[in-house]
Amino acid sequence: MSFIPDIRLFSCHYTSQQSCAHEGKELQELGFPENVRLTRVPCTGKLEVATLLKAFEDGADGVYVVGCPTDGCHNVEGSQRAAKRVAAVRDALQELDVEPERVNMYHLPRGLHPQFVDAANEMNQRIEKIGPSPF
Repeated sequence: MSFIPDIRLFSCHYTSQQSCAHEGKELQELGFPENVRLTRVPCTGKLEVATLLKAFEDGADGVYVVGCPTDGCHNVEGSQRAAKRVAAVRDALQELDVEPERVNMYHLPRGLHPQFVDAANEMNQRIEKIGPSPF
């Protein structure tokens, strides 16, 4: 029996805007993994450490955040704040003796582009190798 990871993606509304057009059908056509659950947020800078940890508590095997480029954030420094919070979650996981690679941050440009799909596939492959969450 193969392991299909439960992966949660929190993505900036502006970064994922075109990627989610037409109910995400374009994403599926480009190879976006079906097991990645996408939650769009107004700005990744509004994500709290507790929200990211709660995703693990709710059964996620991996969590990642997609925000604007650090030098081109729609909300100026939102994606930089998100990156700091992702780093804090990595540190917390490591303190719990859990693989910090279960959480990651990607800074991507706006629009429907291969990097958005590549990030999903990268996380999916990473978590498949690591295995199920210990939580």
